Parts: sequence; structure tokens; C-alpha cells
Amino acid sequence: MTLKLPTKSTHILVVDDDPIAAETLCHALTQFGYSSVMASDGVEAIQHVRTGKYRIVISDIEMPRMNGIDLCREIRSRNSCDYTYVILLTGRCGTENVVEGLNAGADDYISKPFSPSELLMRIRAGERLLLQESRELMIFALAKLADSRDNETGSHLERIREYCRALCIELSSWPEYQEIIDGIYIQSIYETSPLHDIGKVGIPDRILLKPGRLTREEFAIMTQHAKIGANTLQSVAEAHPEATVLNMAYQIALTHHERWDGTGYPNGLSGQEIPLCGRIVAVADVYDALTSHRVYKTAFSHEKAVQLIREGSGSHFDPDMVRAFLKLEAEFARIKQTLTDAPESQNSELQRMPTRNANSALSLQNT
Repeated sequence: MTLKLPTKSTHILVVDDDPIAAETLCHALTQFGYSSVMASDGVEAIQHVRTGKYRIVISDIEMPRMNGIDLCREIRSRNSCDYTYVILLTGRCGTENVVEGLNAGADDYISKPFSPSELLMRIRAGERLLLQESRELMIFALAKLADSRDNETGSHLERIREYCRALCIELSSWPEYQEIIDGIYIQSIYETSPLHDIGKVGIPDRILLKPGRLTREEFAIMTQHAKIGANTLQSVAEAHPEATVLNMAYQIALTHHERWDGTGYPNGLSGQEIPLCGRIVAVADVYDALTSHRVYKTAFSHEKAVQLIREGSGSHFDPDMVRAFLKLEAEFARIKQTLTDAPESQNSELQRMPTRNANSALSLQNT
């Protein structure tokens, strides 16, 4: 079997009190293109882990001072922003040590003597998990950075991704969506939906933070955030074609302000011309906008938001997305309550207000 070597060096910590075993393992890692360092026990290993350089640790179980299982517990007890992937080495037969190690926080294990090809595959599994974590953190950090320009949106991004996940889980049980919405799709929209308004970084503060109604010219500038965000994400996706999740991020940024009847922006798409992810985020985004306080509006009650979204079925929203939303309205209310911002003034009746959009509260196209 031909093994593809890593294109970039990953630093791996090898922990074993047997210097020959440790050197053998390090030699194999070098052959695979990895950089490694040795520690003789858990106490020494923790000092290396604290540097933050080693995201993958391969440790023997039986060692003096601190064994591999206690090392796992110590790593998991640390308050660290970065996850450390731990693989345990065991020369014992049976599963008792393995189970104890997994309970202590180990991610995987390899039996001694190890197979080089198996070792590589186990490390690759760890790299995929770490890449996933890093990708999620990067995407959400970028989204929060863009969102920070609007200091009144609070937990908006956290709620959006929870709303989208709930809608996707519901739709995945419908026959017409079973072949489209699977676990990968749900995870992708959970990760990328917070990027829906990333293009707002390109909108001047005098418009983005204006407390009153936008003029026609200002609104035209505001609508450009969809294309600004999409163009940015498209450039990143083209530079990193392996990051296929960015294609969904691009579609969401570009199309979540399109409307089912074709009167949305930026391209006036209608019906199923609008990507499914854009149709899903549209419902989530408007619900959150309606039920949240803004400088230009007070928050509507959950009941009023549900009414407005129901009325928007077939005009603003895909009727299927509204049907799914109505089945989940109690879950939406729970998410809103769980991830609530500072106390807001809830309207019991729809009030006339200085909306930024031209015609109705439901539009809220630039929130």
C-alpha cells in the first residue's frame, strides 16, 4: 500500500519510559514526515504539552511517576483553547486498560508492537478531528469579528446556527430532503451560517449603525453586504478547494436575503433558484431579527414573529421552510430563551417603528 505523506509538519509528542521503544516510534514518525519529541513519563510530557506546540500525544500506558492514563486525565483537566488528541500505546492483552484510558479522556489506542501503516492512519484520524475543530473556531471567530461592528446583536450568531440546525434536522426526515440533508450538510450549515452577514465589514458605520430609517441610497449601499461577503468567501474557497464547506458559506452569504417571490437581493432569485441553505438561513435570520432589540426597533414577541413568518410563506419564504419552522416554533422559543441577550422590551402588538427597510417589518432585509 502506498501511503501519502503529510504536506505540512505536525508536531507529535511521544511519551514512553523505554528509550528504544520511543526512538522506534519517533523514527517511524520521521519517515512519515512528522516532527516529534520524546518524554520519558507523564510529568515530563505535561511540560511539553503546556507549550501548546504538540496537539497530538502518543503515550505508553505503563510509566513511572505519571502513567499514560493519569497523563490523559491531566491533559483533559487543563483549561486550554486547543484540543489535544491523545493516542495510548498498550502491550497488554484484553480491554481493561483501553477502557480505562478512554474513560480518562484518550481518543484512540494502538497495540504494541504497532504497524507503521496503522500508526499513520490513527494519526490522520486525529489530524482530521483537530482540523475540524480549528476550522470551526476560525469560521466562528471571523463571523464574530464581523458581527462585533454591530454592538447590539449579542448572541445573534449562536442562535442563528442553532435555528439552522433545528430546521435541517426536521427537514432531513422529509422524503423530499432525505437525499440532500444528511449529517454532513447539517454540520456544514451549523458551521457556516454565522458567516451570513460577514460582508457587513464593508459597509460604512454611518449606514450600518444608523439608528433610524435608511434612505433609498443608503439602503442600496447596505444591500451590497451580500455580494461583499460572497466575493470574499468565494476567493477563499478558490484558494482552498479542499475546504468544500466554504462553498456553502458563499451561497449563504450571497442568497440569504433573496425572497421566494423574486423580490429580494442581490440577484432577484426566486423559488428553487435560491440554494436550500439560503432559504433555511432566511427563516432563521428573520426570526432572530424580529425577536431581537435593535437600535431602530424594539423586539417583537415570539407569537408576533411566528405570525409574520407564517404570513411570509410563498412570498418572502419557501413554504416548506415555513412549515418546518411552524413545527419547531417551540424549539425556536427555547433557543431564544437559552441564548438570550440582555433584557429586551418585548412588543405584544406590532407597532409602527423606524424600520430601515422600505415597506414592512417582515422585510428586515438589512438586519
